[in-house]
Amino acid sequence: QVHLVESGGGLVQAGGSLRLSCEASGSITSINVMDWYRQAPGKQRELVASITSGGATNYADSVKGRFAISRGNVKNRAYLQMNSLEPEDTAVYYCHADGQYVTGTIVKSFGSWGQGTQVTVSS
Repeated sequence: QVHLVESGGGLVQAGGSLRLSCEASGSITSINVMDWYRQAPGKQRELVASITSGGATNYADSVKGRFAISRGNVKNRAYLQMNSLEPEDTAVYYCHADGQYVTGTIVKSFGSWGQGTQVTVSS
């Protein structure tokens, strides 16, 4: 099994910054992509940013130039640096990853979600 744990959420004033962290654990052999999604009350979950194993990144238009996704030196970690935060960024932020893990002698694919971390931006 693969588990993801997020940390770093909290309350911040508009214009401030937060850094979210995500760590994947389990018998992981490789991670293809790590993503950050968010879901605001009454809205659908949306992709915020993603990063591949090769370091290619992709961002939602609403966060380009303000957010930066990165992978740690330990490749099962991902970070989301959020700058110039706006009240519209208020949401629960979820980490997602897909890749391969081993169970016994069998390699299987996984797609896992973290439990989410709340980010609240006050005006």
